[in-house]
Formats: sequence, structure tokens, C-alpha cells
Amino acid sequence: MPLQNRVTPLGELVADPARGLVYGNRGCLHDDKGRIRRRYAVKRWISCRLVFKDWHRAPLLQPGRFTELFFLDEATAFAAGHRPCALCRRADYDRFSSLWLDLHGEQGADTLDARLHAERVDPETRRHRVREVELDDLPDGAFVLRESRPLLVRGGELRAWSPGGYTDRCPRPTGETTLVTPPSLVEVLRSGWSSDLPLFHPSASA
Repeated sequence: MPLQNRVTPLGELVADPARGLVYGNRGCLHDDKGRIRRRYAVKRWISCRLVFKDWHRAPLLQPGRFTELFFLDEATAFAAGHRPCALCRRADYDRFSSLWLDLHGEQGADTLDARLHAERVDPETRRHRVREVELDDLPDGAFVLRESRPLLVRGGELRAWSPGGYTDRCPRPTGETTLVTPPSLVEVLRSGWSSDLPLFHPSASA
């Protein structure tokens, strides 16, 4: 049975056999029986490499350890509010921090994690925070919500997200839309973000 540790663009955890291309965590979210009990445990939400050195943990979701999460790609991880890990993705983290300094005049993991946490979590509901913006202004890699479906902005199209890849496509309309990706991460994407991890799953170009 698939574990409930696949992350949607809205930061929700679902059970699905698709593994995805990006790994990460946001603290220990499961109980001693591996059942998900909380949406997050810390403000440090990171995205990581699937493989780093010879590190390996089996089985997953061990009692008292962080919950291993999997994302379709980095665009999905950004939408959920995760940023590059400073350990397994040091070069990406340094590049991200440099962009963050240019955008916000801020430095340090604690500072950027605090800003991201305020942008991604609604303080009243503790659910994913969304905003109304102009779709024309969004860069490739951002996610929007239309009819309750998360959609990837990709060129002149919107691509429907699923745990295993992008599916339906439609022309990119104009006008107001509901933004899923936290605004600070939208600005990182707008700056021309590139990293060692795949920003898009191959299905985004199919």
C-alpha cells in the first residue's frame, strides 16, 4: 500500500505509488504506526536530492524521525512552499540565498524560512495560503488553482498536475487567477531560477 507522503502543489499529503523526482521534509508528521497526524512540525520546509552520497533509510516513516516526502518536481515543491536544502543541495541553496538577498535584502535560513512560512500557511486555518493575482504576470513554474485543480504555468499553456505527471493542457487565459505558489518563490522563478534538480517533470513538455 502506498504511503501517505506524496505532496501536492497545495502542500497536502496523499497516498500514491508515484515517487516523483524530488525528496524533502518538514519535520516528523507521522505517529509510531506511520499514520500522518499533522501537516507540518517545523518552519524549515526543504526539498532535497533523491540520492545523496550513500545515505539510505529503510523503512520509511520510522517512529520519531522526520517524515520522508516526495514531490513530482521542483515546481511542485516550490508551490507547496519548500526551498532548497543547504546540505544535499549546497550550490542550489547558495544560489537561492543570493537571489533572496537581492529580492528581500535578507540573509540566513531562519529569516527566509520565517517569511516563507507566513506566505504558505494561513494563520487561521493552518491550510495552504492562496492569493488572487493576474495570470499574465506569472512566470513559468508557478502554480494556479482553477476549479479546485492545481495547474502549472508553462509557456502559453496551463498543465494539470497529478502525482504521476502533468496531464490535461489548456491555453493560458488572461485575467485574474488564484495563485498557489508563495509570492517569494514566484519571484525566484521570475528571476530565471535553475538548479541541479528538474524544475519540470518530463510530462510537462510532452
